[in-house]
Amino acid sequence: MPDEDDFDRPLAPKGAVDAALIARVLKQEGLVPDHALVSSARRTQETWGHVAAVFARTQADIRRDFYLADAHTLWHAIEEAAADADTLMVVAHNPGIHQLAVALLRRDGASPSVIAKLERGFPTATAAVFAIDEAGRASYDGLFLAAEHGGAGGE
Repeated sequence: MPDEDDFDRPLAPKGAVDAALIARVLKQEGLVPDHALVSSARRTQETWGHVAAVFARTQADIRRDFYLADAHTLWHAIEEAAADADTLMVVAHNPGIHQLAVALLRRDGASPSVIAKLERGFPTATAAVFAIDEAGRASYDGLFLAAEHGGAGGE
């Protein structure tokens, strides 16, 4: 059973700053979600609060099953939600979200340099962007790390 103390752990102050920063970067890039799937853990709820301030019209589904979810669980939820969203955001936890991003890169033929960059880690406030076609194939659209945009980055 997952550690309830971890579930209730608050977002670190630098995490709050980085979450808002990455939301602004995504908005500047024209990546505005109309729907979000968000873990119900305290720190992801707090993350979502900072992101939602930038994306006020984004509808969010709060998911208890996203707490420490594996890549398969996340992908299944994305497939279900994709029918109702043009741009979908997922706010979840490592290692599952990291494993999902790397699996999508590998499955759909991203360049070795992109795969290697993402394999090195998936720090908090990282956004991996994929375009998903109607057949469920993902194509890599970008990686946004807080540290590369003036934030603290890291865990």
